[in-house]
Amino acid sequence: MKKNTIHLFLLICLCMVGVAKAQIGHFPDANVPDHTPMMNSTWEAIDKMMYKVTTENNKKIYTPHYPPALKALENKIVELPGYLVPLNSGRNHKTFMLSVLPVMQCMFCGSNGIPPMVEIFMKTDAIKFTEEPIKVKGKMVFNPEPLKGNAEIQIVDAVLVK
Repeated sequence: MKKNTIHLFLLICLCMVGVAKAQIGHFPDANVPDHTPMMNSTWEAIDKMMYKVTTENNKKIYTPHYPPALKALENKIVELPGYLVPLNSGRNHKTFMLSVLPVMQCMFCGSNGIPPMVEIFMKTDAIKFTEEPIKVKGKMVFNPEPLKGNAEIQIVDAVLVK
């Protein structure tokens, strides 16, 4: 019985590999989204942010907690690579989210949690939407009232790094 189960499992795996190869062969020009890893020490510090959960009047309150590695970046100029995630429709964006993953892969967010993101406020020029990675440089600040609609971590007076 055990031997038959193992053989069946191996057969299913081989069939799945065969189907995948056949699909790739039938669609050689398919544009499968991929991404360049954006994680760096700044993103790693951002990714460590947690929430303190308290209850007030039977309502859960989530308060951001900034660990020391992240707190050390507050009010510092940082460079952050990532992918532009629009907050509003349109071609050009002065305010947007920056993510370690492209928006095209957002459907996979739920598999390992939501990827780290920060809100970007450009100093002057708006950035034209792109699916390619960008890099911004600006001052990292923590939003004192994130429950009022903006992200907990923001980069202000940002400029595009070429």
